[in-house]
Amino acid sequence: MAIWHQIYNPLGNIWLSALIAAIPILFFIIALTILKWKGYIAGISSVIVAGLAAIIVYKMPVSLAVSAAGFGVLAGLWPVASIVLAAIYLYKLTVKTGKFEVIKSSISSVTEDQRLQVLLVAFSFGAFLEGAAGFGAPVAITAAILVGLGYKPLRAAGLCLIANIAGGAYGAMGIPVTTPALLTGLNPLSVSRYTALVLPALCLIIAVLLIFMIDGFKGIKQTWPAIIVSGGSFGLTQAAVLYFLGSELADIFAAIISLIALILFLKVWKPKEIYRVNGKSVKKAVFQNLSIGKIIYVWLPFVFLTVIVTIFNLSFFKNLIAVGGPLEKLILYLPISTLNNLVIRGVPVVAKASPYPAIFKLDLLTSTTTAIVIAIILTVIVFRINAKVLKETAIETGKELLVPILTICSVLAFAYICTYSGMSSTLGLAFASTGHIFPLFSPILGWIGVFLTGSVVNSGSLFAPLQSVTATQIGLPPETMVAVNVMGGTMAKMISPQSIAVAAAAVGLSGKDHDLFNFTIKYSLALLVLIGIVSWIIF
Repeated sequence: MAIWHQIYNPLGNIWLSALIAAIPILFFIIALTILKWKGYIAGISSVIVAGLAAIIVYKMPVSLAVSAAGFGVLAGLWPVASIVLAAIYLYKLTVKTGKFEVIKSSISSVTEDQRLQVLLVAFSFGAFLEGAAGFGAPVAITAAILVGLGYKPLRAAGLCLIANIAGGAYGAMGIPVTTPALLTGLNPLSVSRYTALVLPALCLIIAVLLIFMIDGFKGIKQTWPAIIVSGGSFGLTQAAVLYFLGSELADIFAAIISLIALILFLKVWKPKEIYRVNGKSVKKAVFQNLSIGKIIYVWLPFVFLTVIVTIFNLSFFKNLIAVGGPLEKLILYLPISTLNNLVIRGVPVVAKASPYPAIFKLDLLTSTTTAIVIAIILTVIVFRINAKVLKETAIETGKELLVPILTICSVLAFAYICTYSGMSSTLGLAFASTGHIFPLFSPILGWIGVFLTGSVVNSGSLFAPLQSVTATQIGLPPETMVAVNVMGGTMAKMISPQSIAVAAAAVGLSGKDHDLFNFTIKYSLALLVLIGIVSWIIF
């Protein structure tokens, strides 16, 4: 097949070209917020809009546009949709077996105040899962737990999406930082240290915001000591780990310290009133006495998950499956023959003109999905779950997640068209042309990248080279803007269509993506502006 070179300024004016490139994104947002279309309808329509823009304006061959969309669908199915399916299935097994009632009691035994339960579950435990697994699993599991604790589905999903900011930049053992750093030839520790200037402090703000969203200023006034303990211990630990060790263990350590700190603190302190999500406050709380052994037993599914995912992300295991390692054949790299290396990216998006690979990675035995499946198998054995329950749970999970999976696949299809056509790069070049005020706009690139791909890692792969080149041109260390790309991207995780679909599916809101998007978009934009201003001031 013929090779095609990307065009970044088809209209001869970079801002006019950027306006065309933004049309698919703007169309999707309008479809969700104003037109209130279902997520998968908005996604499929955006595929058509992106395809027309790529073919008509960017002169992308039809065959390449179709192949890019198909590649996006595959990426949506594996690993994203598979992770969501496995994570929700694992959660539902705890419900079907009655173990989740004990899990709820174990959380209530720490505090019956449901404002503080959000700090324990969505903020700290969510960050722990993000650090170990990432890729949607943390939001899916914590949102489902909050619903089980009594939160309304929309509120539970929204709270967990916003809480995910605390750990989103360092998920799955820090790869959102290490991947773009290595891609641009930078020291990952240096990039980590620049993110440590901003994100750990933001964690305390997120803890405050979560309480405000639940119970307003009254809630903050009544719980501020717990907020300081939770958010403060998390942020300080995260900053120390980022500065001295790097991003790989930042979430794990910060989450564990904040969980322990808050649990110990709540043994000696309680808020004036115990808040319940039904709007009533009670003066006394009745705790269920649970033995440590029973608590550990009911939490075993998530213990299994954490241990296995952690093993999969340790360096010794990665070396086993790396190229040249003894288990490298466990990972299949499948080139998309109708797209792989047929698109040429040019300067300054990359250092020199080079083919754009399109290789589908199928890691059936080493992925996060696999880790969750192993946790499911161990759970079935330990809890002695019969075949009937397994079958009923599988059918129920499949029916509930069909629509969200369609949404995920359609969104990634239009995102891949934007990426392989060069439209995403056009947006990057437009912002890069702002010169010395570029640090103010730099986070927007990361934000756009995560909105399109649903991943801080993929956003870094997309825009980190451009961020690095632009930083050098305006006299800044390249590490600064690569770090800002990570920070800006993290602010988009809560509104990424992929994340929205995962969260909606976890709480039974399939098809109501627009409600969840409307819930989170204002917070995402406000935090993006904050990151931009801070970036402009300190860099």
